[in-house]
Amino acid sequence: MPHPDRIALTPGKRVLFLTKDLELIRAQLAGKVNLRMRDVRVEELLDDINTDVMTPAWVCFRHRPEDIALDAYAGLLDAKGERVIPTRALLDGNFEVIVSGYRKGTGSSRETAVQCEKWSGIRIVIAASFAPIHERNNIQQGQLMGGHDLLVRLQDGESIPIAEFLNPYDPISREVLRSGGLFAFAKDLQAGKVKLPQLSTSPRPMNIAEKILARHLLPGQGSTYVKPGDSVLVHVDAGYSHEFTTAQVHYFLSQEYGAGYKLKNPGKFAVFEDHLLYATGVPRMAKFADLIETLRTLQREFQKHTGCRDYSAVNGISPGICHQVAREQFVDPGDFVQATDSHTCMGGGSNALSWGVGATEYAGLAFAGHTFVRVPESIRFELHGKLRPGVMAKDVILAILDTYAKREDTLDRVMEFGGPGLANLSMDERATLTNMATECSAAGGVFEADEQTFQWIARMRGLDAKAVDGLRARAVAPDPGAVYDGGVHRIDLDKIEPRVAEPGDPTYGKTIAQIGSVKIDIAYGGSCTAGKFDDLDAYAAVVAEAEKAGKRLAPGVRFWIQYASEAVESYSRSKGYDKLFERMGVSVIHPGCGACIGCGPGVSETREQVTISAINRNFTGRSGPGKLYLASPASVAASAIEGRIAAYVPGMFARAAS
Repeated sequence: MPHPDRIALTPGKRVLFLTKDLELIRAQLAGKVNLRMRDVRVEELLDDINTDVMTPAWVCFRHRPEDIALDAYAGLLDAKGERVIPTRALLDGNFEVIVSGYRKGTGSSRETAVQCEKWSGIRIVIAASFAPIHERNNIQQGQLMGGHDLLVRLQDGESIPIAEFLNPYDPISREVLRSGGLFAFAKDLQAGKVKLPQLSTSPRPMNIAEKILARHLLPGQGSTYVKPGDSVLVHVDAGYSHEFTTAQVHYFLSQEYGAGYKLKNPGKFAVFEDHLLYATGVPRMAKFADLIETLRTLQREFQKHTGCRDYSAVNGISPGICHQVAREQFVDPGDFVQATDSHTCMGGGSNALSWGVGATEYAGLAFAGHTFVRVPESIRFELHGKLRPGVMAKDVILAILDTYAKREDTLDRVMEFGGPGLANLSMDERATLTNMATECSAAGGVFEADEQTFQWIARMRGLDAKAVDGLRARAVAPDPGAVYDGGVHRIDLDKIEPRVAEPGDPTYGKTIAQIGSVKIDIAYGGSCTAGKFDDLDAYAAVVAEAEKAGKRLAPGVRFWIQYASEAVESYSRSKGYDKLFERMGVSVIHPGCGACIGCGPGVSETREQVTISAINRNFTGRSGPGKLYLASPASVAASAIEGRIAAYVPGMFARAAS
């Protein structure tokens, strides 16, 4: 339904303030308190509300939005681990506005976070700033967003022109919002009620993201050059969904286009069974077995219905995590890739522009083969030098998170990586940096291509020299004089120290030397971020050195390693790593997401347990109820041997033994 020309609060409806004082949230839900924005300081509101808090994994096992809304904010817990917003509380609370602080909607691309609010009656979302994917998902669902100043005026009884809610966005996003969401906009566009804006950008030097989008422009949009803020219609080279999201895509397409809908280019799109393979092995997830099986069934129906590429599990074993398999098999330099997962940006390590989208947006682009994009700003990181032994790309991105992301330099921008230090980072290490661009609340991450890029892809796919020439021709480099709104920043790789992110958020960074002695119970190495070829080399190098020194896993510590793909598992076995890990008491798991999303071995079971993990995010409850630290694969393995969080220094165990 389209929004009216003027926006006002509905008499009798309420506003819910998500305050840092959790008891104040409870008082509002109970109807004991009604707050006004004039009386609330921004500092009193919750910042960094992540999508895992809004809809934890178990809520996402439902695919109908009205069912998801029943448990809105199920992950918002107090110090005792009890829910602040119980089942139906938001739905039955008669709220139409919800208010928070900075960076609303960090974390995954799950559109369920928006749906839990919209289907609970929320129609206006107020925050100091929004994470980019979450903001885009709000737009696709037609949810109005604004700053605290607008709420002051609304609560004072003012009727505000809708233009004030729409002005911050590009012309197409404005029309999507005005129409009430993406599907309504698509119908208005087809009916001729709205027209696409024409580009008027003059010839200019462009950075990598701009050049890739310019190459993908559909004809008839005016200029062939783009700049930040331009609204453009672009071809999509590839896309994919997984069993956490495909059911909603199928549901939305069936509702909008009928049961006989067809995809325009099904060969460009894929489904993966990777997220929930081991979920029922986790005690707190076992009760959702029927819902999980429904998601699998609906994904199989979607694949059969559309004829898209199929990466389903065979005999319970997955081909691998979507992002890793995609870079191994079909993401090429210069590609524009969209998928229903926030870590889609991992493809940027291969010189592709890629990011995650919600189920609604993905359904639309999979149906049409193209999508609307607002050209993002970029920030460039010039890499210099070489990482010291024992330091990995994970330490680099944790340093970037602690500095640039924390002060919002990366917010909604593409993180472009290049410079002379590029040659000293492997393809897997580059993928680590772009994978975690989403933790930086960036639009995506992308590396310049070099000969290492082309040869790695060729090895992965068995390509001949002619095909490699084709990859070279597709590669995109920034133009001399390209503009970076976020600036150009030097990263001296040789100065990076082993780091951790402390529990709660990936931006809570410190060097390992700063945190003192932290005893651990669990070490986990895996996920798309840390289950790659080089990551297995790192785990094995540390464990092999410990074995040679006569050491074992620390008493009471469990260490799990999970492969990111079948190819990685095959590589590991060929190197004898599986036998090494078995001798040392390390548990090895077939490919899948597993503990990274709380759905597999390696999750904590109590709030007292401490985990050191190589995954990409450590929000409360993400991987069990315990305390979760993030670190590099090398540091995770060293910590498993030491029994406390430790940086790996080559030779450390041999010296200790002597």
